[in-house]
Amino acid sequence: MERTPGQLLREARRRRGVSQKRLATRAGTTQSAISRIEKDHVSPRVDTLSELLHLLGEDLVLDAAPREFGIDRDLIRSALRRSQPERVRRGLAFADMVRRNRGVVARQQA
Repeated sequence: MERTPGQLLREARRRRGVSQKRLATRAGTTQSAISRIEKDHVSPRVDTLSELLHLLGEDLVLDAAPREFGIDRDLIRSALRRSQPERVRRGLAFADMVRRNRGVVARQQA
């Protein structure tokens, strides 16, 4: 289950038994700023979230993994062999086609 930055911070803070006010004091910010993050009203920068977690004695661990589905590597390679102007022309043509056909599927299903 994926968690938001606010959920990560709130869970770590509660695990450590630290109040929002205490964390804010340690971080040199306000309790309301911590509250806004925890309620996901604002999304902190990665380095900010990492520092807040560090102040709580925890580490932020980010990871990336290659995706093996939904990617046509041959199609990507062929697209990258085209010149930049050709890629732009094809992109604009695709956007025009989408614009012309917008709503057609909905009308057909009705």
